[in-house]
Amino acid sequence: MFELFVAGGFTMWPLLLLSAAMVGIVLERFWSLRRTTVLPGGLTAEVVTLVRGRRIDAEHIEALRRHSPLGRVLGTVLAERHRPHEYLVARVEDAGRQVVHGLSRWLNSLGTIAIIAPMLGLLGTVSGMIRMFLVITEVGVGDANRLAGGIGEALLSTAFGLIVAIPAYIFHRYLRGRVHDYALDLAREANQVMEALEAGTTTAAPSTPPARAPR
Repeated sequence: MFELFVAGGFTMWPLLLLSAAMVGIVLERFWSLRRTTVLPGGLTAEVVTLVRGRRIDAEHIEALRRHSPLGRVLGTVLAERHRPHEYLVARVEDAGRQVVHGLSRWLNSLGTIAIIAPMLGLLGTVSGMIRMFLVITEVGVGDANRLAGGIGEALLSTAFGLIVAIPAYIFHRYLRGRVHDYALDLAREANQVMEALEAGTTTAAPSTPPARAPR
């Protein structure tokens, strides 16, 4: 196996580094994007209970923001609950964008690996073909072993580049889709809390006595 790796030429080493980076990013993202980490079950219901019971204070909000990505968004809802509705929505959307940006960490790097790996494989192909033509120029087509070295470099580097690029592209698309789904879920959970706040405000608003008919 190591002999095949070496026969692939100089591009095999950067491809090996890219493959290691790909594996590291994929494992880290799968761990960080667990649903129980991003959207803990029951958290929204607990926040709605706090809202209805009017037991919201600064400590609750700070603890909520440190709890999880969902907690960060819901903490923003509670912190800005006394603001006008348009301002509240804008602040929640901004918090949501920041959370989604954090969830997308390293995904651009993974996409870059998916693009660069086949290019490095192609570079190895070109290098192997150049090597083969130099052999033909030097000794003609009679030295099959030296010709095979150039052909082997071309084929091995191309194959290894695709072996790295294809999984990188698949995981990149899958993880981006998961982040997109989380973004929709975050928006839905935030809307539930805002609706609870609006319902509580409406209930707490003092009723205006009906106007008396003039005598």
